[in-house]
Amino acid sequence: MKGSKSRLRMQVIALAALLVGALALSGCGGAGKEAGADDAPGSNNGDREVVEFKYPDNPGFDLVYLADELGYFEGTSTRPKYVGKVAAPQIIPLVGTGDLDFGTRMVPLVISAIASGADIKVISAGGKTLEEAPHMKYFARNDGSVKTPKDLEGKTIGFNSFGACAEFVSKKWFREQGVDVSKINFLVVPDDKQEQTLEQGGIDLAIIHAPFSGKAEHNDKLVKLWSDYDLDGGLGGMAPYSVNGKFAREHPQAVKDFVTAIAKTANWVNENPEEARKIIAKRLNMDVKYIDRFAYVENLVITEPPIQYYIDILEQEGKIPKGKVNVKDVYTNEFNPFASGQASPDQTAGADA
Repeated sequence: MKGSKSRLRMQVIALAALLVGALALSGCGGAGKEAGADDAPGSNNGDREVVEFKYPDNPGFDLVYLADELGYFEGTSTRPKYVGKVAAPQIIPLVGTGDLDFGTRMVPLVISAIASGADIKVISAGGKTLEEAPHMKYFARNDGSVKTPKDLEGKTIGFNSFGACAEFVSKKWFREQGVDVSKINFLVVPDDKQEQTLEQGGIDLAIIHAPFSGKAEHNDKLVKLWSDYDLDGGLGGMAPYSVNGKFAREHPQAVKDFVTAIAKTANWVNENPEEARKIIAKRLNMDVKYIDRFAYVENLVITEPPIQYYIDILEQEGKIPKGKVNVKDVYTNEFNPFASGQASPDQTAGADA
């Protein structure tokens, strides 16, 4: 009888040990995972995996940085993983190869990449050029050496890269003004270096994008001649966001959450331009008075005219064969829940799939 009681006691102890182990594995009884583990990259955020996306950490006014600052990626399936500064001309090629997952550059760069076989697609609209919020501004020294487009013949123009808006929008307009574009020297100068380069005489005209155009406008040694709104009424200023095709196929929910978050941010910027300027000023360590305001396409829904505009230009410039790229090859609104009017950004961003 004593032996039976001993065996019973041992069985109870063993059962209790198994129960404690099971509770520990389930996260109960104080033996659970660390707080915040749901938010770790690659782990489950609630019921979904958190996917990091590779993105440049460049100086500039960017919806991804603002969305991150505002917390609009919280509760979604994706987070930015900043990979350091990336030269502007390299962004679209690196999205095409998958070294970056998302990037924002002008449409002609994406069209050219697609024509070359790159696996890339525009998945949201971007900036909207307004008269009071242009995409880029044109500056000369205030010595009177450049006053009209015709004065640019024999001169040097600084711009941030070949193959984008600053080249094609400008050349198209210059030709319309009777300028012999072949007599102009184009020099690549980063936006944040153009003001100084122009002032010191290294270039004769600077085509500067916001937010750096704001500081140049306060420089009394320079004069603003035009903006892209003056050139084409803003048709060429959409500046959309593109995604690597493989990333989109493997992580469609992450892409949807990305578009949702930046669309919500774009609408916030349109409603709160001064607050947005303050955030970017702090990020760039600049006086807020130098930060040009931005405006964005509502809900970042893509429309075809800005894309067709650049297809036509690229064909006319001989950069792509006529008919090589169709407008519908370039973009998709499938990841934007607002494209069909299903929901507002406030209802969708951060919601579970």
